[in-house]
Amino acid sequence: MAELPAPELPPARCSGRFTISTLLGMEEGGRGPYVPTEGAGCDSAQPTHLSGSTFCTRTFGYNTVDVVPAYEHYANSTGVGDAGKGRPSLADLHSILKVRGGSAVPPASPGHATGPCHVIRCMLNIWGVILYLRLPWITAQAGIALTWLIILMSVTVTTITGLSISAISTNGKVKSGGTYFLISRSLGPELGGSIGLIFAFANAVAVAMHTVGFAETVRDLLQEHNSLIVDPTNDIRIIGVVTVTVLLGISLAGMEWEAKAQILFFLVILVSFINYLVGTVIPATTEKQAKGFFSYRADIFAQNFVPNWRGPEGSFFGLFSIFFPSATGILAGANISGDLKDPAVAIPKGTLMAIFWTTVSYLVLSATIGACVVRDASGSLNDSVVVGSPGCEGLACGFGWNFTACAQRQSCRYGLSNYYQVMSMVSGFGPLITAGIFGATLSSALACLVSAPKVFQCLCRDQLYPLIGFFGKGYGRNSEPIRGYMLTYVIAVGFILIAELNAIAPIISNFFLCSYALINFSCFHASITNSPGWRPSFRYYSKWAALFGAVISVVIMFLLTWWAALIAFGIVIFLLGYVLYKKPDVNWGSSMQASSYNMALTYSVGLSEVDEHIKNYRPQCLVLTGPPNFRPALVDFVGTFTKNLSLMLCGNVVIGPWKQKMLESRLTADGHTKWLMKRKIKAFYTDVVAEDLRSGVQMLIQAAGLGKMRPNILVLGYKRNWQTVSPQSLEDYVGILQYGHVGPDLGLPGASPSPRMIFGEPDWQAGCGFRAAAGSRAGTRRKRCLWSMAGGASHRRRDPLALAGDATALAGEPQASTIFQSEQGKKTIDIYWLFDDGGLTLLIPYLLRRKKRWGKCKIRVFVGGQINRMDEERKAIVSLLSKFRLGFHEVHILPDINQKPRPEHIKRFDDLITPFRLNDGFKDEATVTELRQGCPWKISDEEVDKNRAKSLRQVRLNEILLDYSRDAALIAITLPVGRKGRCPSSLYMAWLETLSQDLRPPVILTRGNQENVLTFYCQ
Repeated sequence: MAELPAPELPPARCSGRFTISTLLGMEEGGRGPYVPTEGAGCDSAQPTHLSGSTFCTRTFGYNTVDVVPAYEHYANSTGVGDAGKGRPSLADLHSILKVRGGSAVPPASPGHATGPCHVIRCMLNIWGVILYLRLPWITAQAGIALTWLIILMSVTVTTITGLSISAISTNGKVKSGGTYFLISRSLGPELGGSIGLIFAFANAVAVAMHTVGFAETVRDLLQEHNSLIVDPTNDIRIIGVVTVTVLLGISLAGMEWEAKAQILFFLVILVSFINYLVGTVIPATTEKQAKGFFSYRADIFAQNFVPNWRGPEGSFFGLFSIFFPSATGILAGANISGDLKDPAVAIPKGTLMAIFWTTVSYLVLSATIGACVVRDASGSLNDSVVVGSPGCEGLACGFGWNFTACAQRQSCRYGLSNYYQVMSMVSGFGPLITAGIFGATLSSALACLVSAPKVFQCLCRDQLYPLIGFFGKGYGRNSEPIRGYMLTYVIAVGFILIAELNAIAPIISNFFLCSYALINFSCFHASITNSPGWRPSFRYYSKWAALFGAVISVVIMFLLTWWAALIAFGIVIFLLGYVLYKKPDVNWGSSMQASSYNMALTYSVGLSEVDEHIKNYRPQCLVLTGPPNFRPALVDFVGTFTKNLSLMLCGNVVIGPWKQKMLESRLTADGHTKWLMKRKIKAFYTDVVAEDLRSGVQMLIQAAGLGKMRPNILVLGYKRNWQTVSPQSLEDYVGILQYGHVGPDLGLPGASPSPRMIFGEPDWQAGCGFRAAAGSRAGTRRKRCLWSMAGGASHRRRDPLALAGDATALAGEPQASTIFQSEQGKKTIDIYWLFDDGGLTLLIPYLLRRKKRWGKCKIRVFVGGQINRMDEERKAIVSLLSKFRLGFHEVHILPDINQKPRPEHIKRFDDLITPFRLNDGFKDEATVTELRQGCPWKISDEEVDKNRAKSLRQVRLNEILLDYSRDAALIAITLPVGRKGRCPSSLYMAWLETLSQDLRPPVILTRGNQENVLTFYCQ
């Protein structure tokens, strides 16, 4: 803990030790533990020069810049590495900080609109015209028992969803956006964005539906009094447009006015419901008895307890589909989460209480109406008879009424099965029921009119879809979505003018159910990922119940209207595909991210238990790119054949002091990863800080990868300036090649021969470098390489620290184009399989040709042979290749591979190594030994003579390459191996330089570790 000398600090402004009060009350009035208050234990007047925090001078009895836990340290943090506001970094704690005057007081958080009572809002949106106009009819059809089953099944779905909403909303601070916010922050932008868009649209259309329901009721009243404005259809349009305009005015007036209107509607519905209950106990008049109402009767209850199916909708699921939309209002409160003072408390309590009380109201209404009213009644006062009259059938006969005639003809106008306004008839005062219908429809329309813009505003601000950002602007203290209100109004008016929404209603119900399914799935998915971040304070939920709720919601979607469910799923899939394609740059810590980690961890651990087999060999490459944007051609080449196939690691060795370079490494890593993603290269980036390149590469080789996902191929670029660099740099480069071939010389007995690394003994398939040599024509680069590639594109290197502060700037650099990004056409890929290294020289070109850009190229295989056995050797190689099933059919035998090269080419090679020779032929042995020890990269005369045949072979191979492969798209050739202690680094580099000299196509020099990577066996 960093301490400061006591004399340098001003006297403490407050005394005392650490108390629990410093942890409490961060949001109340915007006060924090560092606001000067009586009894606080920290000096709030002295912020540090780095963090702006304050010195806690007496917290633990000595002076320190370390701080106690506080709310603002954890607010608005998105990444794991984000430093909390006001908390000093470890660098601050390890440093000697200077003190500056001034105090840092957290800004007061803006106040929240109190908003309407969450319970009232949910209850209003759940109650609707179904309560008044359809529930009695459903009771007549299904009977009281099955009606209760329908209600309880619907409530089961909504209750499970309510529990899931409660869990999600209490797993962190909930902002505005409601359902969209909950789903998107839980499942990610892909599913959250699609649901947010269709949910906002469904709410906008629901405004029109509820408004048209209100307009139809008013139109019916006008018809009863012969007071139509124009005609029935246009009256609905006129009344609907006027009504939605008034509702828009209430919404624009602010949440306070909207809350007052909702409370008024709630009181109207409550009074109408009480009016109905009072009416059931009032003795029935003669007019009401003629319409089938006889107050509470046990035999009526018994008859209505069992079903009596009628008409085309007379089935259990048919009635279920009619009732279920009445239970889909539980998201009304969550949709205005930004206007709730404490959403984490209000959403669980309000949603569950609303479900409970509305369920009670539905059950009570079904039971009471089923115990008071018979199914069929004529409404005619002339149908009264004496009790026990002959010829009278039915339950009403016992009450002095004969409804037999109309019941048999199915022409009864009244009764539970025929009269939708039966609640008005039963109630004590009929107009109050009409007022309740008005309140239910208008409250639901108002709730949807408020919900749709707020959900849409949150979606617009996230910028997941194009052309909608205009509607994300907010106005006023509460950031009211005025533009969203106007858009919702236009959509609602458009559907009101149609005046017929029967075909659209099932789609809207399916959209709500789709939201329910995803909310439940969000809760289930977040639970099974075992993420430490899933810590909801609401504990009364079950992940398996949430999964059941998700499944049953989808089932209900298809039971309601299968074609509407298909439309809903089609829209969701289309929007999902768009977001997956665009890949928006958002990071919300969703459960999908946690699931990705879980899957990767599970499969990686499981892979460690699987024994390797040659048939499953994959080239897993460690590519020494340095910063990947410095060598785009090398990245493109390896990325071409490893994409969707195997592992690719871009390794970078940052050379310098660890303390100095570690910061650079951390700052640039994210930018390099983003650069790879922008280039659509599926690779990882990793770096190490080392004192020199050779030790850094050794560290990468030993430590890179995880479990079985470890590189088995080393790929590096060709050192073009090997003739002019320092001797040590040349030694390090050749040493890297040798280390990549055989690994450290540990001499471990019993080491596994399989191509993998065990206990620091990596059996690397050697890969080597990528080289760009100056061409003979101006402005042309010719490529040659070690496993390698000659880097085809020049790239202006920038200081990594110049881009370190902004990873986006590094990723946003102009992308250099390389030859490996273009179509290769009908050229050839020439493989010079000179030595048997296990088949890696064949495998890489085969994988390359599987890609579209190289698919038209023809592969030719060249092998050495004798002129008198050419046919036999060609047949042997063709037979071997056919067993490998690589699709290579063209084989060429090179009988003249051992011929002596042309004198001018020999002279060119001798001139190439002349600057690196010791010229020790006339010196004594002691002097030669001293020169060799001091300059191991130098070439002695003895080494020139011993390696003369091998040197001439490289010269001759270059001549063959120029003769046969001058116009090839790619040349793959076996990398020569130099013996340790027998081949100086300068001589080895001269071989590679000579081998690929004057060649136009890229050349890869490949060397396996002498272990098979190809097999023709099936086991």
